[in-house]
Amino acid sequence: MPPFTRSRQLSDPTESGTEPDDDTAAKDPAGDRAEAEKPEAEPDRGAETEPDTVTETPPATVTETEPATVTETQPDTGAETEPDTAPHAAADTAVDAGQDTAPAPDTAPGPGSDGPPGALKPGWFGWRRRYPRAARGVSVGTTVLAGALVLFALLVPNQVEKIEFASFVRIPAEGVLLAGLLLALPPKARRITAVVMGAFLGLVTILKFVDMGFYQILARPFDLVLDWILIENGTDFLRETFGRTGQVLAVTGVIVLFVAVLVLTTLSMVRLTELMVRHRPVAARTTLILGTAWITCMTLGLQIGTVPIATKGNAEFLGNRVEQVRAGLKDARVFEKQAAVDAFAKTPPDQLLTGLRGKDVLFTFIESYGRVAIDDPAMAQQTDAVLKEGTGRLKAAGFESRSGWLQSPVTGAGSWLAHSTFLSGLWIKNQQRYRNLTTSDRMTLTNYFGKTGAWRTVGIVPGVRRAWPEGKYFGLDHIYDSEHLGYHGPYFSWTPVPDQFSMEAFQRLEHGKKDREPIMAEIILASSHNPWSPIARMIDWDDLGDGSVFHRIKKEGTNPTEVWKDPEKVRTEYRRAIEYSIRSLTEWVERYGDEDTVLVFLGDHQPVPTVTAGDTGKDVPITIVAKDKKVLDRVAGWNWTDGLKPAANAPRWDMDKFRDRFMTAYGPQG
Repeated sequence: MPPFTRSRQLSDPTESGTEPDDDTAAKDPAGDRAEAEKPEAEPDRGAETEPDTVTETPPATVTETEPATVTETQPDTGAETEPDTAPHAAADTAVDAGQDTAPAPDTAPGPGSDGPPGALKPGWFGWRRRYPRAARGVSVGTTVLAGALVLFALLVPNQVEKIEFASFVRIPAEGVLLAGLLLALPPKARRITAVVMGAFLGLVTILKFVDMGFYQILARPFDLVLDWILIENGTDFLRETFGRTGQVLAVTGVIVLFVAVLVLTTLSMVRLTELMVRHRPVAARTTLILGTAWITCMTLGLQIGTVPIATKGNAEFLGNRVEQVRAGLKDARVFEKQAAVDAFAKTPPDQLLTGLRGKDVLFTFIESYGRVAIDDPAMAQQTDAVLKEGTGRLKAAGFESRSGWLQSPVTGAGSWLAHSTFLSGLWIKNQQRYRNLTTSDRMTLTNYFGKTGAWRTVGIVPGVRRAWPEGKYFGLDHIYDSEHLGYHGPYFSWTPVPDQFSMEAFQRLEHGKKDREPIMAEIILASSHNPWSPIARMIDWDDLGDGSVFHRIKKEGTNPTEVWKDPEKVRTEYRRAIEYSIRSLTEWVERYGDEDTVLVFLGDHQPVPTVTAGDTGKDVPITIVAKDKKVLDRVAGWNWTDGLKPAANAPRWDMDKFRDRFMTAYGPQG
């Protein structure tokens, strides 16, 4: 018979302290069992060293080979222990450090019960008792996974490119301090702290995941104050690129992932806390050793490759976020002061932009046209060929060009922030500034053209597919969005209208009209917008028609799902998209430009990091094209490079400086 600490065999009916009746015993053998099943009046103090209250629950049948189960209720001494309920449960407690608390005993077993009436079921509907080894394996495995998840949450960086093996073999200061705190707290406070810290660790992990996405697209972390609007823009992009179903699936997947992370980190923290308490001496020694190792590694600067072994990454991560929130809350006041300063606010209309009177001035943004398209060795040769070809063709048509560099406030995305920076002369680096700008009376470059009364101001914005109330702020007399360009062809991924058609529509709707007044146009070419697949190709301008011809061309294009599996394919498609946009623009100037045409075209921001391959620069090219030599003479002092390609050492300005320099160059004193 296996030994039990708190159970004993009641084989002798006289042990109950009552003499049996001989006749009754002879006539009813079950009577002996009934007497044996009565609980004893006093506990067996010979087996325990502390006073216990013993309650023996009688089984239905007591045999010589199966002992009765005794359940003892011990006083609460502050220690977190589990009652011994069955042989297998006792074995589990001794072997399995991660055993769950046993459930309350059943007083009446149901059909199919594998234990006597009143016996405790050791968890999982009795499964743990039927399959003890498997149960121990599952329990140990769960504990290991809980530890791995907590360690992952403590050590995972917030940038994909920083994730490596060495990142997860470091000693996190926050983990050591948290373990010490949990061991020191009393039971109730410890349980509350474990839950709160588990949930908080989950939130920090979710924020790191969000940062990963922002670094992949915008090359910067998520701003807790200013970036919430971008989440909506991101879901819109998913819908426009992959359809409504793709958007719903992606958003649902993200929500499920975030909830799972939050719940699992909380449960994992609670489980590990219970494990530490059950093995308090070992846990205390381990915490002390890790703390000493952290101090030693930090003092000596020990590293694995370039990764420090001792880290306080989460503390630094949260500290940076606190500073970011403070800066975001303060930024509105700073921006208000900057917006109040305008060198041209009091300039009379007849003295504005006098050097361009009578000219058609086109400010054209090429989406994602960044310096990487010109400087990156994998793209430079092909892009250089397109720019040289364009320079030559324009020169043959009588046009000259000058090029330089601007630094955009954004990278990867946020085109409207770059556009408003260029036009307003203010550094619009976030959505809060954009909203403050578009609700203010700050004059933009387009506003000043309109203020003179010498130009009709129009916007060609094929990327706009719904109401755009901000358009009124920019002072445009008329805006042509994707629904008003006469296009009846297919979307090319995100792009509603191919660039070549957009330029032809501008010619048909505005520039090609007879007896018209000079035009100032803001044109946004969107074919080079992410994800660059599929893209259109150049066709004969006379064959454009209503755009139906592009149905066939789209079928010849690439599949974005396949392209984005390979970064090199993404880079190739990006380069091809930039080449298409440049050709669309330069061929339009060659075909329709005249003595009064002045074209200013530029990139709005660098592409996503998948294309820039880790380059964090924000430079974009800018070019001025004109046939009238006097127009370019006014910017000779800028020292820009001849042609469509800026030299590597060409002047580089912040994008918000362009407005005032341009208006000065083409003002009365320019």
